Amino acid sequence: MLNKIGLIGGGYIGGVLAQEIARRGLSREVGLSDPAPIVNPEDPPERQDVTKKQSVSIGKCLDISEGLPTIRSDVRLVGSKDYSAIAGSDLIINTAGIPRKARPDGTYPSREELLAVNLKVTNQVAEGIRQNCPDAIIISIANPLDAIVYTLDKRLNPPKNKLMGMAGQLDSGRYCYFVADAAKVSVENVNAIVLGGHGDTMVPVRSSCMIAGIPVSKFLDEEILSAIETRTRKAGGEVVGLLGFGSAFVSPAWAALDMAEAIVYDKRKILPTCAKLEGEYGVDGLFVGVPAILGKNGVEQVVELDLTDEEKEAFKHSVGAVRKTCDEVDEMLEKL
Repeated sequence: MLNKIGLIGGGYIGGVLAQEIARRGLSREVGLSDPAPIVNPEDPPERQDVTKKQSVSIGKCLDISEGLPTIRSDVRLVGSKDYSAIAGSDLIINTAGIPRKARPDGTYPSREELLAVNLKVTNQVAEGIRQNCPDAIIISIANPLDAIVYTLDKRLNPPKNKLMGMAGQLDSGRYCYFVADAAKVSVENVNAIVLGGHGDTMVPVRSSCMIAGIPVSKFLDEEILSAIETRTRKAGGEVVGLLGFGSAFVSPAWAALDMAEAIVYDKRKILPTCAKLEGEYGVDGLFVGVPAILGKNGVEQVVELDLTDEEKEAFKHSVGAVRKTCDEVDEMLEKL
């Protein structure tokens, strides 16, 4: 058990994280920071006064706290509209960012517009961490994942073992589920991993996909496997399309918690992690999804897989996409 876990962002993912940390007893205290709801200066004064008294983070912490006697948990939860709630955290999980949603006229912000807004948010997040818990290990979930982790690294310059992104564990979980469903076996039997960036170029590694230690190709044919791999790359969008609002929130939270538990309990567990590479896989200076051993020190070791020639080429392509995004981030950060 850690002394304190800090959560930045009290939306759907942040709420699941807070209740699960309390239920699982991962830390003695949970600090939840979120500025919502934000006062609109164009609102009437009386409405502004009401908004000032409201707080998503404090409200969610109170709701969960009132349920603690039922689940017999003595974890303490504190919320704030500023970053004070995360002060002294040993571990930070960052979910802060603006989702891509339709404007009143039905149009959507461009990718560049969304990235620019979320880089501003991430600059604030970085400063909040610097002032309140500069030595914390950081797991970042916020999207666009590769760009946000890269920005946190640029702003905080932490030891490389203390900063990581959660994407690979989520994407790998989706891959495992689709394989188990198609093969009609327990999800417990399936082990699979997804490498690369968190997007359309991600690489489901078929050569490492096993069902009870048996190659997946013994159970599923080429056509089905190709369809599963395509679905894995598009899985986030599939959920968004079905929900009609927001995005996936339970599966990302559980994936981040798997990483957090590996750190809290010093499991030295191998999990797909967006980690900073310094020569591994022939990549230097970028955060890319790879298998890594997670323990009490964070990212303790990157594990290099033996990939097929086709997988190597796909991974190279994915790294190129990550590099392109990071180049865009560098240009935008100079203007912020």
